[in-house]
Amino acid sequence: MSKTRTWLKAFRLRTLPLAFSCIIMGAFLAANDGAFNVGVLLLSLLTTLFLQVLSNLANDYGDAMSGVDGLDRVGPDRTVQAGLISTKEMKRAIVVFVLLSLLSGLALLFVAFGIHNYVGFVFLVLGLAAIGAALKYTIGKNPYGYAGWGDFFVFIFFGVVGVGGSYYLYTHQIRWDVLLPATSCGLMAVAVLNVNNIRDIESDRKAGKRSIPARLGKSKSEIYHITILATAIICAIGYHVLNFQSWFSLLFLLVTPLIARNIVAIMTREGMQLDPFLRQMAITTLLFTLLFGIGLLLS
Repeated sequence: MSKTRTWLKAFRLRTLPLAFSCIIMGAFLAANDGAFNVGVLLLSLLTTLFLQVLSNLANDYGDAMSGVDGLDRVGPDRTVQAGLISTKEMKRAIVVFVLLSLLSGLALLFVAFGIHNYVGFVFLVLGLAAIGAALKYTIGKNPYGYAGWGDFFVFIFFGVVGVGGSYYLYTHQIRWDVLLPATSCGLMAVAVLNVNNIRDIESDRKAGKRSIPARLGKSKSEIYHITILATAIICAIGYHVLNFQSWFSLLFLLVTPLIARNIVAIMTREGMQLDPFLRQMAITTLLFTLLFGIGLLLS
């Protein structure tokens, strides 16, 4: 495998549709309110790309250093664990993507708020928190990803902060009902993580990783999966009940067969059989976001 292909594998670009979903949702909600800025959208997507790749690299490095990526691992091999990238190279790449995230984030705040706006400082703090969350997931003492807090932080950063923060970058205002589609995006991102963690239940337990499925077991994790996805759809419907404009706004319901397929897979498959359904759930989340937004604009 060439070095370029190795780094692309480490970047795990298949996670980007999920990362972009919350940014796109915020942009659609803002555009529906008459506020949109192409520069903000492009820089938001670029910053999110850097943060997601940073998270993936840190996860690769942290899992290898902690020993979680052992012989019992069910999912795809990590590059550091497999010896394809050295620890020194990975640490250097992590630093590079921290800097890229900071530079892109600062450019985003300048375009969204200008220089003399204290709100930009609040977003800078949120950005630093996002970088910290990306690093702390598997790196350092007591990484929260191993203690079962991954679902909570994914919900916050891919939901409340991702959608709500993105919306604010365009509109400079808060609408509390935006929390409903933000919750939908956050919960669907949690569902992707849950598929991953159900796939890895046995290897995570052996490695001492206390994810929610490792704690609950497969059968209860299936109920958890159904609950978070059902709640995501209910919240999206709730937003449109409060802001009904036309039946086009319910276009997002077209993803329900895909959600049902994911649930069936969770209930009938195990281990590596679930791996394709990580991508399927991530793409379903992006499709949900696009249909939700198109429905808004058509209404």
